Amino acid sequence: MMLDEKNTDSANVAESEIDLRIPVEKRDIAIQVSHLDKVYKLYDKPMDRMKEALGLTRKKKYTEHYALRDVDIAIHQGECLGIIGTNGSGKSTILKIITGVLNPTKGDVKVNGRISALLELGAGFNMEYTGIENVYLNGTMIGFSKEEIDEKLPDILEFADIGEFVNQPVKTYSSGMFVRLAFAVAINIDPEILIVDEALSVGDVFFQAKCYHKFEEFKKVGKTILFVSHDLSSISKYCDKVVLLNQGTKLGEGSPKEMIDAYKRVLVGQYAVEKNSADEERLLDDPDLVEAANRKKRKVITEGVNPDMLEYGNKEAEVTEFYMTDSKGVRATAILKEDTFTIHMKVVFHQDVQAPIFAFAIKNIRGTEITGTNTMFEKTYLEPGKTGSKKEVTFTQKMTLQGGEYLMSFGCTGYEGSDFKVYHRLYDALNVTVISDKNTVGFYDMCSQVQVADIS
Repeated sequence: MMLDEKNTDSANVAESEIDLRIPVEKRDIAIQVSHLDKVYKLYDKPMDRMKEALGLTRKKKYTEHYALRDVDIAIHQGECLGIIGTNGSGKSTILKIITGVLNPTKGDVKVNGRISALLELGAGFNMEYTGIENVYLNGTMIGFSKEEIDEKLPDILEFADIGEFVNQPVKTYSSGMFVRLAFAVAINIDPEILIVDEALSVGDVFFQAKCYHKFEEFKKVGKTILFVSHDLSSISKYCDKVVLLNQGTKLGEGSPKEMIDAYKRVLVGQYAVEKNSADEERLLDDPDLVEAANRKKRKVITEGVNPDMLEYGNKEAEVTEFYMTDSKGVRATAILKEDTFTIHMKVVFHQDVQAPIFAFAIKNIRGTEITGTNTMFEKTYLEPGKTGSKKEVTFTQKMTLQGGEYLMSFGCTGYEGSDFKVYHRLYDALNVTVISDKNTVGFYDMCSQVQVADIS
C-alpha cells in the first residue's frame, strides 16, 4: 500500500503514526506470532481430570487436541490482515492468544501497539453493569484514565446510537444493541491495532455499513487491523493479506484472491500441502489431478482463456469447453453493456452422476464474487448423467455489470445422497470485458429511467 508522494497530503501523514508512503513490507512489525501451539487436554470422564489434578494417577488420562500447531504470522503496521478457515480451524483461538485472553502452550507473541479487541459477543462486558458503566470498565482495562474516557464518551454514545438504553443493564440489551455498544467502544478509544472476530455479523445492515466505513477510515490513517470473518466479500475488499487456517494449521498466506480460492478447495476437502524451494507451505492439486493439470497446459490457449486457472475435482464429470457468445451468436470475450449474451459449457461424463449441477460465477479482478447462478437455483433439474454422455449447458442473460474487466469461473457439482461432490471446477477461467459508455456507482447499473418535470 504505497501512495504517490505528489498526491499525498502531508496532513494525512501527520494524522497517523504510520507513513503510508512506505511500502507495507518495509514498515515495523505490529504483531509477530512465532511457532505458536495451543493444546487442550481432553478427558473421557470428569473424574480423570480430578485424579490427575490431585496426583492420584501416573497414567495419562487424556488425549491432546491441537487447536493451533506451529503457526507463524507477521502483521506490519498499517496492514489489514484477514484470517479465514472453517469452524474449528483455530481463528478465534489465535485472536484470544494475541489479546492475552488465552496463554499459548508453546511459542511467542509480540505486540507493538495498543490493542482494542472485539471478540465474541459479551467478551469484556459485565452483564449486570449499565452500558455507561461498561464503557468505563473497558476503557480502564485498556489503560485510559477516567478523564480520557470522559473525553471520548460523546463519540462512543453517538456511534452506538442506542439512546437511553445506555443507562440500563446490558443484560437487557438485544444482540444488535449489544454489538453496537461494544463496537463503538472498540473503535473510539484510539487503538493502534484493532482486532475483530465475526462481531459484525450481528446488527442491522445500516450499522454494518457504518462499521465498514470506520474500517476504511482506520486504513486511511494507518491503523493495523486483524479481521476474522466468514464474509469472503469483506475479506476481499478490506484485507491486504489473508492467512488460511485449517484444523489448527496454517495452510497458506497470500493475496485475498489466492487464499479465498484455496479456502473453497478446503471446504470440499480437495487440497494438499507440501514444501516449496523457499520452505513455505503452499496449496497444490491432489496427486491424482496432476495429469489433468498437464492436459490443461497442453491445451491450445485461446483468446480470453486463463492458462493458469485453478482446476480441481474428482473428474467423474469434466468441463471440456467454455466460451461466451454475443447477441448475434458470435464467440466473444468483450460484451457491450445492456446487450444479451450467452455462456456456454460443454461437459462429458466419465462416470454415472445422479444429479449434476452446472454453474458459473463472475468475480472482479480483486476476487470478489459479484454474481453467478446454477441449474439448481434456476430450477432446471436435468436427467442423471450417464457414462460417456455429453451435455452442453447455456445461460442467457442481459449484461448489466459496469464497464471493466471480470473473471468467469465454471463448475459441475452435485449431491450423492446428502454428500456434496465437486466433479470439476475451473476458477478464473475466462476473462470478460464489459464495454460501456456510461458507468454508475457499484457493480451493477440499475438501468434507471429518469424524468425531471417542472412543478408549481
